[in-house]
Amino acid sequence: MGEQRKVLVTGASRGIGRAICNRLHADGYAVVGIARTRPADLPEGMDFHCADLSSAEDLRGLLKKLAAQGPYHGLVNNVGLVQSDPLADVLLEDLHRAVALNLEAAILCAQALIGGMREAGFGRIVNISSRAALGKQSRTIYSATKAGVIGMTRTWALEFAAQGVTVNAVAPGPIATEFFWDANPDRDATTAKLLAAIPVGRIGEPDDVANAVAYLLDRRTGFVTGQTHFVCGGMTVGAA
Repeated sequence: MGEQRKVLVTGASRGIGRAICNRLHADGYAVVGIARTRPADLPEGMDFHCADLSSAEDLRGLLKKLAAQGPYHGLVNNVGLVQSDPLADVLLEDLHRAVALNLEAAILCAQALIGGMREAGFGRIVNISSRAALGKQSRTIYSATKAGVIGMTRTWALEFAAQGVTVNAVAPGPIATEFFWDANPDRDATTAKLLAAIPVGRIGEPDDVANAVAYLLDRRTGFVTGQTHFVCGGMTVGAA
C-alpha cells in the first residue's frame, strides 16, 4: 500500500510546493520531493532529492532511479519560474529558461512515471499552472508557459484516461509566497489594487492550493480529468 501511495512533488522546498508536501505527508502519502535546495526543517520520513530541475540531463538521471523504485500514486508538477517584464524587455534567453523549468521539467517527470501508472492501472497527475494563464500585464513569458501547462494537462488527460490516470491542473491566483511578493512588492499601488480586487477579501495561502491538490490526488476523484481548478478567491469569475 505504501508503494502505491508514493507522490513525487517538484519545487518542494518552499512556498506552495512545501505546503503541498506537508499536506500530503499529513494525509499519509509517501512524499518524494525534488528541489534545488533541501529544507533544514524537513519532516521526518519525507524523502527529498536535490536537483537542478532546469537541467534535463540531471533530472533524467534522478527520475530513472526514482521510477525504478516502483509505481507512483501521483505526480505534482509544481516547480516554476516567474518572469516579470513588459513585452519590450522580454529576452528569448529568459523564455528558454522558463520553458525548461515550467514545461520541460513537467514533461520529463510525467514521461518517467507514466509507465508505472499505466501498468498499475491507476495514477494522478496534477500540474500547477496560474491564473496568469488568462493574461496579466508584464507576464508574457510566465503567462505563455503557464497557459502551456493547461494545454499539456488537457492533452495528457485524453491520452491516459482509459488507463485509469487522471491529469488536472491547479491554477492559483494571488498566494502569499516569496515568489508572489518578489513579483508584486507589498507597498506598490498596483499590488494594493490587485489584493483589493479579491472577492473573498484576503490573499490566498499556500495551504489553499495544497487542499486543491489533495482533492485531485485522492483515489476517489477518478471522474475528474482534463480540468483546470482556479484557486483564486473568486478573481476569475467572469474573467475567462
